[in-house]
Amino acid sequence: MERTFVMVKPDGVQRGLVSRVLGAIEARGYKLVGLKMLNVSPALAAKHYAEHEGKPFYEGLIRHITSGPVVAMVWEGKGVVAGIRAVMGATNPLEAAPGSLRGDWAVSIDRNLVHGSDSPESAEREINLFFRPEELLSYDRDLDKWIW
Repeated sequence: MERTFVMVKPDGVQRGLVSRVLGAIEARGYKLVGLKMLNVSPALAAKHYAEHEGKPFYEGLIRHITSGPVVAMVWEGKGVVAGIRAVMGATNPLEAAPGSLRGDWAVSIDRNLVHGSDSPESAEREINLFFRPEELLSYDRDLDKWIW
């Protein structure tokens, strides 16, 4: 099974949308294997957004992700990276499909509620930034036989 990293950003936490994010992903059938709430340090933010360093929006990304608590998660399932990106919707909420998290709940690209890994490689890197191996669970769900 594939794993991916998802983070409810400070705007999603402050707006009380954590349960909506969790519920939307869980309803899709993916399995939660890691979950924690934390304040992202500037050093962790810089590692997380390293690929954007030097771009005009980089400083804004760092400021936003360190502005309040986030909820970090690891999800597991077949095709989970692409599946969760579909649940989230386009990065720009004005282009996100109705029914997606961003399409229904976000209005600004700067405050788009949630981050999700964009590839299995990014997922592995981001999971390792935010979670120690012992913080991730492996378990069987009876439900999986109805999904997969």
